[in-house]
Amino acid sequence: MEATGERRRSVLVIEDDDSISAGLRRGLHAAGFDVALASGGDEGYERALSRRFDLIVLDLMLPDCSGLDVLRSWKGQLTTPVVVLTARTDLEDRLEAFRLGAVDYVPKPFWIEELVARIRARLVSRTDRPRRVRFEDVSVDLEGRTVSVGGEPTPFTPHEYDLLAYLVENGGRALTRRQIAQEALPLLGERDDRTVDSHIARIRRKLGPRGARRLVTVWGIGYRFDLAGGAD
Repeated sequence: MEATGERRRSVLVIEDDDSISAGLRRGLHAAGFDVALASGGDEGYERALSRRFDLIVLDLMLPDCSGLDVLRSWKGQLTTPVVVLTARTDLEDRLEAFRLGAVDYVPKPFWIEELVARIRARLVSRTDRPRRVRFEDVSVDLEGRTVSVGGEPTPFTPHEYDLLAYLVENGGRALTRRQIAQEALPLLGERDDRTVDSHIARIRRKLGPRGARRLVTVWGIGYRFDLAGGAD
């Protein structure tokens, strides 16, 4: 039960089995969540982008497409945590779901009490993550997907922002160009070393000389973001 006065967290459930989705709605609502339902991949994809949910529960076996395809389509567009709930238990499916951004993978059959506990754990960990990162004269809003330099909003393309955010969130780690391409660039598009280098060059120009010096070339490997300043 939520404390009185606290905002009820919202969960989107994408599940085609009516009996399972009805049970999820009852169980999650009793646990203090607002619940919206979608019965197919296309509907779920659109609903997730049409309003802001705190978390999404996604089945992989949907009537119109695979839930993995939905995850692929969201990549680069959505930052909402996704918990996969499915009867597909193969290791390959699990690994692919995590690679595409899922934060948890719950096999069916399941206990609603365990699912609620997992959802709450994911929401707590997300709350603890920094929403805004500052370094030099740059501020990156990880929730609002905006960047300001010297106090002024600075336009970034979606791909440039995704790449910068990936580096910032992995500050201090030396990342290969392949890692950067696979995690921060869209599946449908150029994802080679030259594309990564081109994005880095544009990002450096937009960050200005002070901010750009935090984006370090690691020779023979790729890039590292040396984070300075604070996070909140």
